[in-house]
This record gives sequence, structure tokens and C-alpha cells, in this order.
Amino acid sequence: MDLTRRHVLTGAAGIAAAPLLPAISAHATAPMADKQAPSFYRYKVGDIQVTVVSDGKNVFKLEDSFITNAKKEEVSAALQKAYMAPDMMTIYFAPLVINTGGKLVVIDTGNGALAKTNSKGANGLFAENFVAAGFDPKNVDMVVISHFHGDHVNGLLTAEGTPAFPNAEVLVPATEWKFWMDDGEMSRAPAGRMQGLFKNNRSIFEASLKKKVTPYEWGKEIAPGLTSVETIGHTPGHTSYVLASGSGKVFIQSDVTNNPNPFASNPGWHAFFDQDGDQAEKTRRRVYDMVVAEKLQVQGFHYPFPGLGHVEKDGNGYRVIPAPWNPSI
Repeated sequence: MDLTRRHVLTGAAGIAAAPLLPAISAHATAPMADKQAPSFYRYKVGDIQVTVVSDGKNVFKLEDSFITNAKKEEVSAALQKAYMAPDMMTIYFAPLVINTGGKLVVIDTGNGALAKTNSKGANGLFAENFVAAGFDPKNVDMVVISHFHGDHVNGLLTAEGTPAFPNAEVLVPATEWKFWMDDGEMSRAPAGRMQGLFKNNRSIFEASLKKKVTPYEWGKEIAPGLTSVETIGHTPGHTSYVLASGSGKVFIQSDVTNNPNPFASNPGWHAFFDQDGDQAEKTRRRVYDMVVAEKLQVQGFHYPFPGLGHVEKDGNGYRVIPAPWNPSI
């Protein structure tokens, strides 16, 4: 077509002279959503499939006592540097479901069904997200516990106080079991949080599970491809894991750090929930130096969802680089 300057000008004039078309309004017929889709994410480690299942999060006001060896102003500045609210702390929770092909294994269980009500749906979401991910609690062969804090063990029970995984063997770290089931340790526990932990653990493991657990040692393959690793300090028997299959390997760090901002970037900071802060720091530096040197992927229970990434040195601390979201498995 021969498009001349005269045609262009004539067309432009016509458009300018034409009356404006009446505005067409769009009608939003769909209601606004009031919650996210079920939160789970899958990836492969060799022939093993890992499903990260969110238990939600806890957001609370930053207090002076949150980190015992740093000023609140320093912590606020670190949070703000990470584009987080300077006066609030967010802790995420993400248990794992591992399908080895022959066994279905759950690692840690989240805050439990009662937490969903108490938190108004902010956490305690593992059970419903677990089912949404296509799993049946009756089909779980093993539940592996890393340590005895409520956000890891409370999900062993339903809201009615019955076993959440009725056919599963429950495996616990031998050192952790010995500490929390020791009457002498319980009698010496300080009032407040520690006494509450002893009471909660006794309620779950003695009253409800009736001590039907299998203690495991460190350095052992406790499930196909899953080897336990000593990472003490957070608790006396705190345990992490190496999951390996074929050429794939990931370090499941449990609570070596909490949210990497600020605890990976400031590995010397001691949180109030670390039972032995000095030992927890030594473990944190040892583990993170190892995963940096070996370029291991790390799966963090308290990392922002889905919690898979790499760690690199960053000044006096470390930086967690989240793994890219992969739409395929």
C-alpha cells in the first residue's frame, strides 16, 4: 500500500474530528481473595522428591531481650538493611516431606493444630497444606524430629490430642530425648519458657505418644538418603541432616540459624531461644563455613518460604541466596 504524507495527515485529521467513544466500564464480578493458595513447593535431590510445606509465620514486636548480646538499635538497623520492618521480627516455619520412592518421611511437624486457632491462621498450617499437597497422614512411614521446640514437635498431635501420623515411626535425637526426659534436668529448669518446654514435651511424648519413639544417633543414615548431623547449641541435642541421592545433595539445617536476616548476616548474635548461645554460634560458623566451602544447597526451616538456597561469605557474616523458583520438578 502506498502510504503518503497526505494519507497520514488526512487520517490524523479524521481521528481528531471524530467524537470520543463512550467509556466502557469494567465490572469486577469476582470477590477479593482473603487468603493465599496452599503453600507447598517441590524439588528433586537425585531420585528423592522433597516437598517443602509451609506452616505459616509468626510476626511479633522486636524487644530488647530478643537478641541477648546486641542492642535493639543494632538489630533494628540490620532488619531495615534487609528491607524488613525495623521494629518487627518475622519467623517462618517450613517442615519437609521426603518421598524416597519407598518411604514417606516427614521432617519436623510445625506448630500444631491449636496454633492455627491461637494465631488466627497465621501459623499452624502444616496439616492442611500437607493434605493440599496430596499427602495422607496415614501413609507417612516415619516422622523425624530435629529438636524438641514447640514449632517442631507440636504438629505430632491433632487438635484432639491424638497422633497426627498414626502409622508412622517417630524418630528423635538420642541426646535430645535424654535431656528432655530427665527428671533432674526438669527440676533444675528455670521458671518460664524452659519449664514450659519441659511440660509441653512431656505432654506430647509421655502422655500422648506414650514414649513410642525411636532415638537415633548422629552420623547415621536414619532414613533412605538421610544422614543425621550433630549441630548442638540451639538445644542440647539439636540435629541437622544431609539428604543425598545420586549426584544431588542438600544440607537440611533445621535451626542452625533462624531467619537469615539477621542471623546469617550476623552469626555472632545470640537469640534468646538458643539454649547455649556460645555453642550455637560456634556451630553456626562451623556449619556455614562448611556449606560455603562445599557449595552445598541449604534448606532452612526458618528461611523465607520455600527456604532453599546457597550460602556465601559476606564480610564477617554470611549471605543466603535463594534458589530460583522452578516451575518444573
